[in-house]
Amino acid sequence: QVQLVESGGGSVQPGGSLRLSCEVSGDTHSASSMGWVRQAPGKEREGVAAIDNRGGTNYAFPVRGRFSISKDNVKNTVYLQMNNLKDDDTATYYCAADWDLNPAEFVHCVGDYCNVLDTVGQGTLVTVSS
Repeated sequence: QVQLVESGGGSVQPGGSLRLSCEVSGDTHSASSMGWVRQAPGKEREGVAAIDNRGGTNYAFPVRGRFSISKDNVKNTVYLQMNNLKDDDTATYYCAADWDLNPAEFVHCVGDYCNVLDTVGQGTLVTVSS
């Protein structure tokens, strides 16, 4: 059974940086994608970034050039480095794994499509505010 536990959220000013971590327990070596989705207050859940088991990555348009996803297979941890944060990045960020979607499909999930990802963590809150 796969479990995902996020950490690293917090409050930061616009332009600041945070690094989220997702500790993975269980076997995800056969997962098609691992990554991050987010949900802002009053908005639908949306894909953010994803990585496949060969290290290939994909990013949603709003975060390209600012966010970077990586995976440490020794520590069984997935990271999301977030730079130049904006007010619109305020959301709860969830780590997720899926055995069917490739990274491009993963980051383009919206709403209910995001909600049916195979395994999703409990989330960590990121607040960007001056």
